Amino acid sequence: MVARNVAELVRDHVILELESIDRMYLNGYVPGVQTPGGMIRFVKGQLGMPMPSTAAVSGMREAFVRAIDAFAEREGAPVVEFTKGQRKDDVAQEHLARFHDREGVLFIGKAQEKSNVFRTAKRRTSTGKAYPWIYRGTAMPNHYYFYLFDEDFGPMFIKFCSYFPYAVRLCINGHEWVQRQLAKEGIPFKRLDNGIAWCDNPERLQQLCNELDETKIEAVFRKWLARLPHPWAPEHRAAGYRYQLSMLQVELALTQVLDRPLAARQLVEEIIRDHLDLGRPSNVQLIFGRRVTRKTPGSFRTRVVTEDVLPSLNVYYKHARIKQYLKLGRALRTEIVINDTNDFGIGRRLCNLPALRQLGFQANRRLLSVETLSHDCFLGDEVFAALSKPVACDGQRGAALRYGDPRVMALMSALCLFLNLPDGFRNHELRAHVAHLLGLDPATYKPGRMTYDLRRLRLHGLIARIPRSNRYQVTRLGVRVAAFYTKLYARLLRPALAEDPPLPRNSKISHTSKGLQTLERAVALMLQEACLCQT
Repeated sequence: MVARNVAELVRDHVILELESIDRMYLNGYVPGVQTPGGMIRFVKGQLGMPMPSTAAVSGMREAFVRAIDAFAEREGAPVVEFTKGQRKDDVAQEHLARFHDREGVLFIGKAQEKSNVFRTAKRRTSTGKAYPWIYRGTAMPNHYYFYLFDEDFGPMFIKFCSYFPYAVRLCINGHEWVQRQLAKEGIPFKRLDNGIAWCDNPERLQQLCNELDETKIEAVFRKWLARLPHPWAPEHRAAGYRYQLSMLQVELALTQVLDRPLAARQLVEEIIRDHLDLGRPSNVQLIFGRRVTRKTPGSFRTRVVTEDVLPSLNVYYKHARIKQYLKLGRALRTEIVINDTNDFGIGRRLCNLPALRQLGFQANRRLLSVETLSHDCFLGDEVFAALSKPVACDGQRGAALRYGDPRVMALMSALCLFLNLPDGFRNHELRAHVAHLLGLDPATYKPGRMTYDLRRLRLHGLIARIPRSNRYQVTRLGVRVAAFYTKLYARLLRPALAEDPPLPRNSKISHTSKGLQTLERAVALMLQEACLCQT
């Protein structure tokens, strides 16, 4: 039988699951020269120039460009001038196909790109005397891309700006690193583009993914800096003018390979069909574990992108996004792309990578948890019967939560807004939603009535009070019950009851028989659409 929802597909058809760093785009900078004051100190202290200006460092730029030309000639590396609109990755793939050495430089790319540089302006004192003024500005200098093939990291590139302070960019791929480690250890595996489709030792595969850390990334950066032309002279580096790495963009991926392409395609379609509201602020804070208020910057939205008839789901938070898409028809890739680590209170320096990894992987898992729990909400007969009866616990009594009761249905619909909320909810927060669903003015729905409702939800085990606070969290049973009650009504009963016109008065079919036929047809045709999965 073909599975019909996210919960069944993830539980029964995933044959390999892998958490790993995907692409990382890092910034290399020299801390002492990032401000006009730092540049002035460098020009005076290291170059011995009494009058600081950008002309004082023009010799460094010319020497660096000459070193690049000499390196290209000595190594036999072709120099490619990128044209406007040309995809650099396509050029890199062409050169990679012709490269057969253990490691080396594939080619050197050259392109004019906008960059932040120092500029000199002429200013005058109150007496009219002219003097140079250093300030930050933008220019279109040449950038040099060194496309490399590393023994451990595979294809990568390092980009240098040819203008002071010579910013550097480093781009690596964590999946390429893992593939080379598997090959070194002789573990059979099958590639999935920049991923793994199958591995003979999944436990060791995940261990290797966990071993890729900031130390190894720093080491490969220093290794190639020592081999490539360097804009900073040895005496400058000895004086402390050395590159440090910070994180510009980090992609952290959860890849789930399914046993057959049909199941993979079905999984993506079910996720997109049922979770178009994930970009709402109330849901974004569940996934990222961060509170969203009116003052939170950025736009919160869900976007479905269709490329080559393979859709992807994108959920945005500030400068970050989580995307889900089908990988080569075989795997579901859930991937968080972090463009500014400060959005999560984490520094940008590479030493903060462990904290960023933990946050990113938790966000991926939390998204998948929200999707699977909303589909796997089947209730057994005993649980459903217990909810329909009053309950007594520790001397307290709670009223029944009978399905179909308007107040109970409003409670369950309101609980769906607070599923997995990290810091829970208060009496007044839930009360406002319940009153709105009942069509009442929140002022007429008194706190005492909400306290009564909270007590019976708690005694039935659907919510739990957070210790030493007046906040509550929805339990795992509460997630199932809230989803079951709301889905059963919204996706099964309401469409089924609206399906047939009223019976004519002279109909020979009894109302009971007609009702049973309608119910049987509704159950047969719509149960899978309701996403109620028996476990």
